[in-house]
Amino acid sequence: MVATVKRTIRVKTSQHILPDLPPVEGFPMRQWAIEIVLLDQDNKEIPLNIVDKVVYHLHPTFANPNRTYTEAPYRIEEQGWGGFALNISLFLLDKGGERKVTHDLNFVKDEYQVDHVISAPININKPNLIKELAKSGLVPSEESITPNKRKITVTSSASSSTTNLAATTNKAVTSEPKPKKQKLGSQPMIKGSVDIERLAFGLTKLKDDDLVEIVHIITNNITPDMNFTNNVEEGAFTMDLFSLPETLLQTLWEFVKTHADKKEKEKEKDKETENDKEKEPAQEKKA
Repeated sequence: MVATVKRTIRVKTSQHILPDLPPVEGFPMRQWAIEIVLLDQDNKEIPLNIVDKVVYHLHPTFANPNRTYTEAPYRIEEQGWGGFALNISLFLLDKGGERKVTHDLNFVKDEYQVDHVISAPININKPNLIKELAKSGLVPSEESITPNKRKITVTSSASSSTTNLAATTNKAVTSEPKPKKQKLGSQPMIKGSVDIERLAFGLTKLKDDDLVEIVHIITNNITPDMNFTNNVEEGAFTMDLFSLPETLLQTLWEFVKTHADKKEKEKEKDKETENDKEKEPAQEKKA
């Protein structure tokens, strides 16, 4: 899995009563605004330039509730009479993924701020993101903070015993895991329309970047019934696939099919290139 670094963002809110507008349901109308900044290693506010855009998901009673902003400080201004839980999506540079935070919009104070910690991938394929991350603090090299062994472990609560269907992404492991053969007379491990064993095996075929996306998909769609553990320090993510809702399982299966096929095609292309190179000397000699 790809190494990550943590950064702290600050969501700043200001609001005041609009005395010229009539109250709604006994509550005064207010003008409110939100800005988002990044904190550097000295806890000083700097522009949030590690993202491409910020999307505010307002209460559905607002017109056009999903508001997108592409320039720092990503300031949004609105009028309203009641507070609500405001979901905010932050999209990192170089397609570094979506990070979600929930902001409590309330009118207790005229001004207040809330800090949130987010993670960003450290990847040589994301030069713009790394450059901007460096402005707010230390960015270790990918190799220096990536443990030798990172793994996703998948378990099944459907069987009487826990079944380990995962593969580590340890580079020292050269043999590819083989799908488990089903015992005669045993029931297939299926939830909804998804074959759990095929999904688990498909996860072992993904690249490190793809595995990071899998983790993000799951952690961004958490439900109370889901059973998983994300140990960032040890680089281990353990999940019980049967505890995931059917819609999420279907999303994971579509992702696995698309990206695993892409990886296999890349392997075939590399093999064809190697074969072509081997044929070149023979053809020259014949000529």
